[in-house]
Parts: sequence; structure tokens; C-alpha cells
Amino acid sequence: MQRYFCDICGYIYDPEIGDLDNDIEPGIKFEDLPDDWTCPICNFEKELFSLQI
Repeated sequence: MQRYFCDICGYIYDPEIGDLDNDIEPGIKFEDLPDDWTCPICNFEKELFSLQI
């Protein structure tokens, strides 16, 4: 699964870990996150994350 990073703070969303603080279980792809999900550190919008290469 692909990881995405926040262009503002550098937070990396790793689908193998999920975002347990926001009830996102491991195994959820970035593309499948809710539309209103934001970076758990800086609240940056999901649409503005970049694919980690």
C-alpha cells in the first residue's frame, strides 16, 4: 500500500498503521479515507497530501 505525506508538517499516513486517534483502522488505503479526514497533526486537508515516493 502506498503512503502519503502532509506537505505542511511532514506527517506520513501509512495504511499499515492507520490513524487510530481518528478511528481509522490499519489496512485503510489513503484513497478510502473519509473526504473530511485531515492531517492529525496540523489539520491539513486530505486533497493536498502527496504520494510518498
